[in-house]
Amino acid sequence: MVDSVVLVGCGNMGFAMLKGWLDAGMLQPGQVHVVEPTDALRERAATLGVNAVAGAAQLAAGLQPRVILVAVKPQVMGDVLPAYRRFAEHATFVSVAAGITVNFFEKHLGDKTAIIRTIPNTPAAIGKGMIVTFRNPHVGDSDAAFVDRLLKTSGAVASVDDESLIDAVTAVSGSGPAYVFHFIEGLTEAGVAAGLTRDIAGLLAMQTVYGAGALAAASADTPTTLREQVTSPNGTTAAALKVLMGGDRLKNLLTEAVHAAHQRAIELGKV
Repeated sequence: MVDSVVLVGCGNMGFAMLKGWLDAGMLQPGQVHVVEPTDALRERAATLGVNAVAGAAQLAAGLQPRVILVAVKPQVMGDVLPAYRRFAEHATFVSVAAGITVNFFEKHLGDKTAIIRTIPNTPAAIGKGMIVTFRNPHVGDSDAAFVDRLLKTSGAVASVDDESLIDAVTAVSGSGPAYVFHFIEGLTEAGVAAGLTRDIAGLLAMQTVYGAGALAAASADTPTTLREQVTSPNGTTAAALKVLMGGDRLKNLLTEAVHAAHQRAIELGKV
């Protein structure tokens, strides 16, 4: 039997993941069933050749998907999930919703349901994301590997074996793109203050962050080694790093920021 996947919700993240599966050849259009109540979003999905319906009741009675990936907003999850309980015996459910715990899924689908909780970040929309997973004991190794292959079309994938660590993941990689965007904003403003036009300063800041990240990802050297390679003794980089690294200023600031995000993630999980 050919593996099939149900994608519940086809907004920006869901559609990006769908395109990733198809573009990579991981799935063929006929293997994917999209459930999306919004007409425009459903029609957009249908242009890719997948089966697109408005509600769970319209899915074929004999359908037995291997995976049901739920990409709806957290606040509507409780209203959406009960309609998929009929698939719970055989399917692995995958959540990309922030703050929705495995226990929440089990309450709505049954406590023996196979569930994988994921935390993607926004670069997943262009296949450059960081996605971290946690699975409950009912997920088999082969199904976990299949889900990993699906997720890898959107970026890098790692796993944690303690669900509480998802809050730390949220604080580092889930919220992390915003930290980097703000760094680009700050570096741009610093360039303007140094006399550059805003357009040039913005380009320099963005491309420098992009290039440095790509080099760090491609290099066998650690970020520490790469930093040292750029830093000539008593040179311009050394002068700047004296400001950023003096008293561990930047490191302490980032640690404080991640701690704040981590604590907020914990609080939201209790709501």
